[in-house]
Amino acid sequence: MPQFVVVTGASTGIGHACADYLIKNGFRVFAGVRKTADAERLRDELGEGVIPLIMDVTDAATLNDAAKTVSEALAGSTLAGLVCNAGIAVAGPLLHIDVDEVATQLDVNVLGVIRTVQAFGPMLGADAAYTGKPGRIVMMSSVAGKMGAPFMGPYSASKHALEGLTKSLRKEVALYGIECVIIGPGAVATPIWDKAEEIDVEQYKDTDYVKPMTNVLNWMRKRGPEGLKPEQIAARVHHAITADKPDLRYAEVPDRLTNWTIPRLLPERLVDKITIKRIGLRPEDRE
Repeated sequence: MPQFVVVTGASTGIGHACADYLIKNGFRVFAGVRKTADAERLRDELGEGVIPLIMDVTDAATLNDAAKTVSEALAGSTLAGLVCNAGIAVAGPLLHIDVDEVATQLDVNVLGVIRTVQAFGPMLGADAAYTGKPGRIVMMSSVAGKMGAPFMGPYSASKHALEGLTKSLRKEVALYGIECVIIGPGAVATPIWDKAEEIDVEQYKDTDYVKPMTNVLNWMRKRGPEGLKPEQIAARVHHAITADKPDLRYAEVPDRLTNWTIPRLLPERLVDKITIKRIGLRPEDRE
């Protein structure tokens, strides 16, 4: 019987790359998407190895319906892996951003993960009705899960929360032999960066943040497309599911020395000072 993995947020980007990579390495993938058109496209692109599931991580009913489909396919065997990849990024200055936008961010990136784990976790081995080797949970975090970024506060908060949630979850599901692995990418060249073009900086025109926020968005627009290939993240996800003893967390970061190692070694106050100066957030930068 083939091994099955569930991947959420699989229509594009990292999720799509994960589905493709896992299929090419012998898995069958239940690919979570929100639109029927995306489901049909995935079938054309990935072939018989993909089984699209229409689901929304903010809607428990759609997750439960998808879980029934997965359970029937497993026929009593355990699910090999659950990749919690679905997510969004909300940007804006925390002094002024609409709190409803922050709530949406947390609903998708944090509560959505909890809903997903509750829907599919039993099939990983938490329910004795499923027999076989316990499956693994792979959480798609971000470098933002360890480092806060100006104007990305809602997103950083969601990924910080995901890191803590996972550390708690992995201790709880140890009871069933289920392991949890965090993947924390830096910039990855995916369509998510196209959405930076949609952020309306002018809505904050009556604040002091238009210029520094524009500087951050310009940096994102430049560095995003130059980021890691999503296939690199997919390969790490495959490793996290199949390795005998995977690490608890993997930092997949471009220019690792500059963007990860050195900032993690330097005093945090110094890192803040460098960032604040580069972006234009010093008191003397106010116009």
